[in-house]
Amino acid sequence: MCAVKKTRKQITKENQRLAVITDGCNPELVEGADFDGYLEIPIIKRPKQFKIPQGIVPFSRMDAVEPERFAVCEYENDRNFADLLRDPQPFVKELRKYQAFITPDASLYWDMPFAAQIVNKYRNHAIGYYMQSKGIYTIPNVRWGDERTYTTKVFPEKLAFLGVEKHSIVSIGSYGVVKTKQEKMHFKAGLESMIETLEPEVVIVYGSMPEEVFKDYRSKTYFIQYPDWTSYIRNDEEK
Repeated sequence: MCAVKKTRKQITKENQRLAVITDGCNPELVEGADFDGYLEIPIIKRPKQFKIPQGIVPFSRMDAVEPERFAVCEYENDRNFADLLRDPQPFVKELRKYQAFITPDASLYWDMPFAAQIVNKYRNHAIGYYMQSKGIYTIPNVRWGDERTYTTKVFPEKLAFLGVEKHSIVSIGSYGVVKTKQEKMHFKAGLESMIETLEPEVVIVYGSMPEEVFKDYRSKTYFIQYPDWTSYIRNDEEK
């Protein structure tokens, strides 16, 4: 009996479904890794030199830019990078062409069960470590959810910051999460905790930087702001 050949679209839809229902804890991705904390989050090593990308492009729009000028991020709907979450290995060759790879941003929503936030944190770092182990310049994305992830009120460790070395370059995404008063409150609280815990030397910001959120911390580290993809395209068209 002949095997049925699947189309790219079919494979992508299948991977989207699997990325949602599997744990994503592929052990082969973390061979040789060092781990951080009780939860053993794979560590993304601090680079010897900091490379500042000229631009940032979402994973789903990689083909729309010149690779040597952009870092690849996943600040978008999780389904748009489901293929990467399911199996990052086929993307190594392509990602090597880009200035940098920002570790995945599998969601840590404020109202998610804490167990789900832990799983996504692990997935983000497992893939990030794997890319770094393959020689790709990797920048850790730091994402916090509710206060359980950036304080020790419930858990003895700050989940959001595990696996990130101090005094490093990090990336954060504000796109879509600093609109309401409550969102800004949570984001600012997490930002303060991150700076206090990690003391990063460089903080890449994908999205807006509301003054009421960032003003108290501008003197504590070096922020570099990048427009979200929609804004980037709009600005490019207006030139």
